Amino acid sequence: MRRERCAPRPDWRARVEALGFDFHSLDGAYWVDDACYRFREDQIDRIEAATGELHQLCLQAVAHVVERGDYAVLGLSARAAELAERSWRAKEPALYGRFDLAYDGYGEPKLLEYNADTPTSLFEAAVVQWYWLEDTAAGADQFNLIHERLVERWSQVLPAGAQVHFAGCLEAPEDRATVEYLRETCAQAGYATQSLDIAEIGWLDSNYVDLDDRPIAQLFKLYPWEWLLDEPFAEHLPAAPTRWIEPAWKQLLSNKALLPLLWRMFPGHPNLLPASHDPAAIDGPLVAKPRLGREGEGVALFERAPLMAAPDTVYQAYSPLYQSAAGHAVLGAWVVGDVAAGLGVREDGDRITRNSSRFVPHCFD
Repeated sequence: MRRERCAPRPDWRARVEALGFDFHSLDGAYWVDDACYRFREDQIDRIEAATGELHQLCLQAVAHVVERGDYAVLGLSARAAELAERSWRAKEPALYGRFDLAYDGYGEPKLLEYNADTPTSLFEAAVVQWYWLEDTAAGADQFNLIHERLVERWSQVLPAGAQVHFAGCLEAPEDRATVEYLRETCAQAGYATQSLDIAEIGWLDSNYVDLDDRPIAQLFKLYPWEWLLDEPFAEHLPAAPTRWIEPAWKQLLSNKALLPLLWRMFPGHPNLLPASHDPAAIDGPLVAKPRLGREGEGVALFERAPLMAAPDTVYQAYSPLYQSAAGHAVLGAWVVGDVAAGLGVREDGDRITRNSSRFVPHCFD
């Protein structure tokens, strides 16, 4: 595994914009066209195997919590727990997720967190970097079956002939691109689709409805469950017939309290890092993460455990990221359904990956 400089495509901006990638330079350089991460095939195999293994561990963790009714360990409210348990027992299928991994090409990839409910950087990973590889022929291949597996997955998630609404905060360019890309994969799978802003969803005659007052039977929402539950219309969630994608049981996995739970259930697992709600339980450098934080928000690094545990905070052993002259890299390993599907690499000059961190394409030989 190494970061390499490469010649940027002379017209790369026009090329990515033709794909619909219009936020490549927001807040500075987001897409990197003059570098790539190169892996060996055996390293990709290891990342793929770790992704599949972590997915199975997470499903076991959900089953463990539901079986015992121990939702307090994840900080879920009674309403959130009710919805999560009902969707899990109904076997509502999930669509996708992204594991953030620390890996430098040696040893085992380590789980940093699981973006299980509203993962972004999907369009960049599935489409933009694939066309980069086709244009540049920089490597023999790319770990990227995301698009094909998404199209296949929809028929396992939806009933035949379903009408599917796609909602999110569409004013945000990255959210809009993710929603529109997923809507396109669903349309390619043969379903009728429609997008709308999350704020445009209404309630009428015991149904969530769109702007034309049509009932929303199936809804993909790029909107976190914890935000949804804080909305005024959340009181209707238990009675509404709407089918939600991602299902409510994903709340158990999009919560960083999952990390101590996994460590208790599978202590010493090679793809996990020690994690606890008690910082004193972690030896050496550690990372403090808010239970529901996103995009690096509220993350802090400590050389030694703080004297007091902060409320709603998870502590995890620090794992060094791959480092080059350009900064630190986190691997985003995608799972679609129950199968590892692809890889995206984000990098930052800081050790904390944020919304502004750069996306760098990859290849393998």
